Amino acid sequence: MSAYLTEQPGVDPGAAGRLGEPWPATARRRDDGELEVGGVGVRELAAQHGTPAYVLDEADFRARARAYRTAFAEAFAAVGTETDVYYAGKALLTVAVARWAAEEGLGVDTASGGELAVALRAGVPVAEVGLHGNNKSAAEVATALEAGIGRIIVDSLAEVEMVADVAAARGVVAPVMVRVTTGVHAGGHEYISTAHEDQKFGLSVNPVDGGDAPAMRALLAVVERPSLRLLGIHSHIGSQILDPAGFEVAARAVLTLRAELAGRTGVLVEEVDLGGGYGIAYLPGEAALDPRAVAGDVARAVADVCRELGTPLPRVSIEPGRSIVGPAGITLYTVGTVKPVAVTAQDGSTFTRLYVSVDGGMSDNIRPALYGAQYHAEVVGRASDAAPVLARVVGKHCESGDIVVHEVRLPGDVRAGDLLAVAATGAYGRSMASNYNLLTRPPVVAATGGASRVLVRRETVDDLLALDADAQA
Repeated sequence: MSAYLTEQPGVDPGAAGRLGEPWPATARRRDDGELEVGGVGVRELAAQHGTPAYVLDEADFRARARAYRTAFAEAFAAVGTETDVYYAGKALLTVAVARWAAEEGLGVDTASGGELAVALRAGVPVAEVGLHGNNKSAAEVATALEAGIGRIIVDSLAEVEMVADVAAARGVVAPVMVRVTTGVHAGGHEYISTAHEDQKFGLSVNPVDGGDAPAMRALLAVVERPSLRLLGIHSHIGSQILDPAGFEVAARAVLTLRAELAGRTGVLVEEVDLGGGYGIAYLPGEAALDPRAVAGDVARAVADVCRELGTPLPRVSIEPGRSIVGPAGITLYTVGTVKPVAVTAQDGSTFTRLYVSVDGGMSDNIRPALYGAQYHAEVVGRASDAAPVLARVVGKHCESGDIVVHEVRLPGDVRAGDLLAVAATGAYGRSMASNYNLLTRPPVVAATGGASRVLVRRETVDDLLALDADAQA
């Protein structure tokens, strides 16, 4: 196993019935084959909460949050500086989830006024909340400033001016970081690689036409505005990253920019944020990045670069989201139609693929359709001795691309009424969910200590009709 890959945190690998990656830490098979999460069986979860349902292993979420906080604190303390860990709320944010993060010592990073409202309603200390986004509205910025937000990450020169004006109008000084793009291309799909030049986020560290780099121009503009306080420089290179070398390369670029700014203005920013994007296991046989190994290597890289540049170490912050909540969640479905389909391969041979339809689909997990993301599924309500067959798990939407799991081996006796679970769906399932075909969004249910509770209730058709003006006539 690579030094960067790890099993799940704080779990006995020999625990009876334990599934391991990509399932939540407490997931295990009972003697009769039923899956339980947080000590709660899936049959009980389905009976209480219906399907589809997002199920979160609260203990796993908390353990992963602690693992990141502890690993980075220890690694950077060893080189002589401190760290902050912000939970990236875009992965999944509810009031309870925000509270869990805060209770485990994490701040919360938000990317919209709605996410900010959830963090504030959860009681997250506002000094430990950040506001991201490439196109923030003046109203969102005003709300953040009035709440006393800890930091606003500005994404463009125009936004520097807008935030400065909003702050000046309120007689406050806005704490800001400048998001930069370092040219490092990392992540599992082009759409989630966020530090290459040709994309919407941040400001390039590379000079343009012989003049200052856009990132330097933004930093200078912040320094010049009395209604802004420059906290630091922010970098985020992508998502689902399984090679940590990109973080080290990006850190060098950011620290070099920091030193250049100090040389020109005398302002040495106190903090550098290296973003998130730590990869997780989605399929059996895969493994996630180990926070301890990554933290140690990045800390040493930061220390080495600062030594070369002759600058003091900054405070360092990171923003894990998927790597905390993704593996802690499953989506629980009920099987409906099961249909064998004859498929002709490229070589002219034929084989049978079993299409297994479930009572959700692309409305509760758009990632397979959007990114071609791969997931793993199992029949979880019972045991089966049937030989496994090639299957594709699909949803109930009026789209041929409504695929939940592209390819998986399921028991040949899979049938209507079976409970089926898809692993590692804690991140981006609920947060990217839609009402396509007017399906209602599933509930978010927490399971821990042998009990479950609803964090976000299931939507109803009445909820959908309540938004339709003519339905109220």
